[in-house]
Amino acid sequence: MKVSLDLLRSFLAVHRSGSVTGAAELLGVAQPTVTAQLRALEEAVGRPLFDRLPRGVTPTAAGDELARRVAEPLDRLAAVLTDEPGAAYARTVFLGGPAELLAERVLPALGGLVAEGMELRVAAGLPERLLDDLVAGRLDLAVTSVRPRRRGVVVEPLYDEEFVLVAAPAWADRLPDPVTPAALRDVPLVAYGEEAPILRRYWRTVFDTRLTRTPSLVVADLRAVRAAVVAGAGASVLPAYLCRGELASGAVRALLTPAVPPLNTLFLAARPAVAGRREVQAVRRALLAAAPGW
Repeated sequence: MKVSLDLLRSFLAVHRSGSVTGAAELLGVAQPTVTAQLRALEEAVGRPLFDRLPRGVTPTAAGDELARRVAEPLDRLAAVLTDEPGAAYARTVFLGGPAELLAERVLPALGGLVAEGMELRVAAGLPERLLDDLVAGRLDLAVTSVRPRRRGVVVEPLYDEEFVLVAAPAWADRLPDPVTPAALRDVPLVAYGEEAPILRRYWRTVFDTRLTRTPSLVVADLRAVRAAVVAGAGASVLPAYLCRGELASGAVRALLTPAVPPLNTLFLAARPAVAGRREVQAVRRALLAAAPGW
C-alpha cells in the first residue's frame, strides 16, 4: 500500500485540529482538498479514521494509532525541510510553564540555544491559563502538570516528577519513623495553593486517607514553599528535583520513604501550526534530552 506524504500530513492536521476546517487553515489549502485527501487515505487503509460530528471530527481507535505512528516522523521531516544548516534561528519561541520548573530546570536546559542565537520569551502560569494561551496562539510550547485534553494541541510526556514529604530537622526529630498522619497532626503544613492539591494527593496515595486540615501557610510558588520548610515553618510535599540539594545538605529531611512514591507526569504541549518549525523543534529536543537528568 502506497500512501503519499500529502495524505498523511492532511490526516495529522485533522487529528490535531479536530476538524477539517481547522486542518485546512493549518495547511493553507482549501477545505475540499483536505476532505478528498482524508477520504483517499481512509480508502487506502481500509477503515475509517474519524467519526464525523456535528462540529468537527473525533478519531477512531485506528485514527489514534495512525497518528501515534506518523506524528514524530512527519514532524522530524518538517523540521529537516525547513532547517538551514548554520542559519540563525529565524523566529522567537514563546514558552510557558510552572514558575519553579522554568527557573530550576527548563531555562538551564535551554541556555545553550540562547547562546546560539535563539530568542525566547518565557511566561509562568498555571495549567489552564497556559493551555488557554497555547490554543490562542500566545504560546508555542507549554510545560504543564495536567495532561491537555483540548483539540488542536500536540502533547507528549516530558518528565515524571516524584514527590517527597519533607520538614526541617527541628520538626523531623520530633516525629516517629515512619511518620503517620496522626503524628503530623500538630505540625503546620505549607502549601502552594489553598486547596493543597499536592498534600492531599500524598495523603490519599501514601497514607490512604483524606487530608482534612487546611494549610497553615499558603504561597503560590513551590520555591517559596521550600524556603519556608527550610526555615522551620512546618512540613510540605515537594517535587524531588526541587529539594534534592536541601536533602543532601540536611537542610530538610524526608519524613517517609514509601515503596512507591507519588509521581506526576509533566507534559510538553505544542501548537500544531508551529510544531515543525526549526526553533520549536530545537527547544523540544533540548527539553526531552535534559528531562531524564532532572
